[in-house]
Amino acid sequence: MPPLSTDKPQYFLNRELSWLKFNERVLEEAEDQGNPLLERVKFLSITASNLDEFFEVRVAGVLQRIEDGYTAPGPDGMPPEQELEQVIHVTKRFVDAQYSCWNDQLRPALAEHGIRILELSELDTNASDFLEEYCEREVDPLLTPITIDPAHPFPRVVNKALCLAFLLRRRRRSSAVYMGVITVPRSLPRVLRVPSGEGTHDYVFLADLVASHAAKMYRGYEIISAAAFRVTRNSNLYLQEEESRNLLESVRTELHNRRKGDAVRMEIAADAAPEIVERLRGNFGLEEWQVFRTNGPVNLSRVSSVYEQTQRPDLKFRAFVPRELHLTGKSRDVFEEIRKHDILLHHPFDSFSAVLGFIETAVKDPHVISVRQTLYRTGEDSPIVQALLEAAATKEVTVVVELKARFDEASNIRWARALEDGGVQVFHGLVGLKTHCKLTLLVRRDPDNVIRRYAHLGTGNYNYVTSRFYTDLSLLTADEEVTEAVQEVFNFLTAYADHPHYDPLLVSPVDCAERTIALIDREAEHARGGRPARIIAKMNALLDKAVIQALYRASQAGVEVDLIVRGMCALRPGVRGVSDRIRVRSIVGRFLEHSRIYTFANGGDEQVYLGSADWMPRNLYERVEVVFPIFDPLLKQRVRQEILESYLADNAKSRILQSDGDYARAASPSRSSRRGGAPRFNAQEFLIGLAEGHASLASIPPAFARPRRLLRSRSPQKVEQA
Repeated sequence: MPPLSTDKPQYFLNRELSWLKFNERVLEEAEDQGNPLLERVKFLSITASNLDEFFEVRVAGVLQRIEDGYTAPGPDGMPPEQELEQVIHVTKRFVDAQYSCWNDQLRPALAEHGIRILELSELDTNASDFLEEYCEREVDPLLTPITIDPAHPFPRVVNKALCLAFLLRRRRRSSAVYMGVITVPRSLPRVLRVPSGEGTHDYVFLADLVASHAAKMYRGYEIISAAAFRVTRNSNLYLQEEESRNLLESVRTELHNRRKGDAVRMEIAADAAPEIVERLRGNFGLEEWQVFRTNGPVNLSRVSSVYEQTQRPDLKFRAFVPRELHLTGKSRDVFEEIRKHDILLHHPFDSFSAVLGFIETAVKDPHVISVRQTLYRTGEDSPIVQALLEAAATKEVTVVVELKARFDEASNIRWARALEDGGVQVFHGLVGLKTHCKLTLLVRRDPDNVIRRYAHLGTGNYNYVTSRFYTDLSLLTADEEVTEAVQEVFNFLTAYADHPHYDPLLVSPVDCAERTIALIDREAEHARGGRPARIIAKMNALLDKAVIQALYRASQAGVEVDLIVRGMCALRPGVRGVSDRIRVRSIVGRFLEHSRIYTFANGGDEQVYLGSADWMPRNLYERVEVVFPIFDPLLKQRVRQEILESYLADNAKSRILQSDGDYARAASPSRSSRRGGAPRFNAQEFLIGLAEGHASLASIPPAFARPRRLLRSRSPQKVEQA
């Protein structure tokens, strides 16, 4: 029987709606009473910051396509106008759920634990006096009240800035109603802690404080009405790189313009006077659907401040200490250790300090001749950058800094300039392509007088802060094939030097897509030949149509496919005759799942790849990405048995994608199998326990829907010895 055609819209889910489903799963964590209370507050704030970016980038992009007259549908067959209509409907419902979570669940629960979010009228004399003094000292000097009239145009409101709008009437001479606007500087904290009793924590929102002090700034006016509001703007960068002589200056200029991009959303207090809403809507050129009336603070992402300021360990996740890398050699030489065997690190369960130590050791080691590194997101206070600056004093240091890392451009521009000033050779990648691969290459003249290369290849950024709550994988290796290929990738980045291949690496945009599809198609051939055939893949998003169609072909050929996709997924699983053998799950928990893992049974000769690339068009065709193999049988076994098997067994934080695009819990976990249902298993908790030494692989339960045919290692004897 010939395979069914997979080129039909009904076999694909919509990208934007799939992303909104992901944010709903994050909101579920805020609603989950099994999570510590302050962690639930943090999850709610994450949903708000996620939604900000969704409007800044995705909704702005849809609006731009509609404005440009672009009517072609996506793989799901939905044209932009229909897509926007559905996004509006789902988003409005989601925002209602956010504020219901805050008002009906989190705020009352916080109060029960002595953490109160108060109105100004609820404050006692001591707290009121404190705020009065704070306003006079810290707030009032920074605020500029504006009254809109022919001589005073509407102020330029920057992206996501807290603002207050007022309806004003002169106390004398006129009955005309004016609009007043105050924009609040970002330097002021949006949530203020005020003096409170023993064992309690009291907070007020800055917007309430500014509104209460507005009368002092608008002397001679009667304030008829007031409302806090916030405008979200288009934050896509529109660069003509081919015409740019200096990419750094172009990004800096466009970054400044981003703050003034077209408005795509306005959040405003639900009790705002209709006249305020209409005047603001007209000023920003917004349609009615772009106005979101909030039954609470206009910026829910700011409630994370309550989490940060409240020292209540009993209401947060239990702290844990990551496992440190222990070198086995007498000399404790990391290079000697890497020459003996590859090192695999699983962050945050394995400390990122091992990666930092690899780079810092290279700085101090007189035998290291040169250092090359890519930087995508590094953070504001990066020890990696400091190490590179120190290395430049004695070694050749080359860094490829991606200036267009969305929302990190300003930080990267500062680091690029600092590195250049420090004597580092700084490159900005290739025109039209983001540099997203995570690579470090050291060249060292070892004590035996042989020049060798050592490399770090990762799935995550060189960011010490995010490494503590993103799950990622790092490989430290001296393998000659791999390190030579890494050097060729750097040559590609700095000189656009052509190379016939980058084996054993898969490199975007050169061959990653083509070879990924070939690996999937090979599994289909193995299945048709009766050989072991299975795919287990873990990624952030699955959107590429060609890859999805290859997975459909594999399923039709008999390949069992388990996909762990944290966010967007356009593949529709469980469709009879098309994707019967494909299962998709998403895990949302304490840590942000960020690692990319791709395993192929390959007829019994298993292959395992890690990398920086998701199966998305932008990663496969529009960025420089590297996907790298794991050769060591013991490390392959660790990836499959310790990591993938635990994620597939998770029934606490897993949601299973249904063929209609909805997600359902993997199971109804109970604390004990005697009470019915599967025993509760949380993969991230298990991996913490493994790192701390009080969990074992034997405690991983049978995975959900695990196929009978298991993967076999290429070197079974070595695995059995382990």
